[in-house]
Amino acid sequence: MKLTTITQITVDGVVQGNGGASEEDRANGFLRGGWALGRGDADTTGFLNETYRRADAFLFGRRTYELFAGSWGSMPVESFPGWERVWRALNTRPKYLATTTLTDPAWPDTTVLTGDLAGAVADLKAKPGGELQVHGSGTLVRRLLEHDLVDEMILLTVPVVLGQGTRLFPATGPDIQLDLVESRTDSKGVTTQVYRPSGRPRYPVR
Repeated sequence: MKLTTITQITVDGVVQGNGGASEEDRANGFLRGGWALGRGDADTTGFLNETYRRADAFLFGRRTYELFAGSWGSMPVESFPGWERVWRALNTRPKYLATTTLTDPAWPDTTVLTGDLAGAVADLKAKPGGELQVHGSGTLVRRLLEHDLVDEMILLTVPVVLGQGTRLFPATGPDIQLDLVESRTDSKGVTTQVYRPSGRPRYPVR
């Protein structure tokens, strides 16, 4: 399976607390949550619905999994007008959870990955199928990038600078060359870029 990450991100690289409630993630004194709520237009909604629809399986970090399980996994499809494809995908496809603290997840069709995470994800990728998707889960995405396990990255950049919060790319980390596959901007200024990692960047010889 191809591993694709899908991330909502600010112009200054923040991924923390993007959801609808400002109280969603207050870690480290973060007070600017909910920054992605209502930002995309109908085209971006359609893009996300189609993205979820093509997933063969999902891979989550613990925090994102608990947020999703408490909403998408606990409420009927009628609670999500316009997002029915997302609901159906999440509730009918296999889910894999990368965690060392949650051993008995309640959301049906969830498998907890134990032991060597990189090895477990590599084994998942070796299975037949189309696409293994990671939504949110910033900490997990960083670990996957460190181990060269990401085949495609989708970044939905919301036109806002927060000035605080956890960023997707750390101050020090792996360097990655990205090839731009697709780019679009919706009527509300949200840009969607699809990238494929292609090794390390080349630097001028001095």
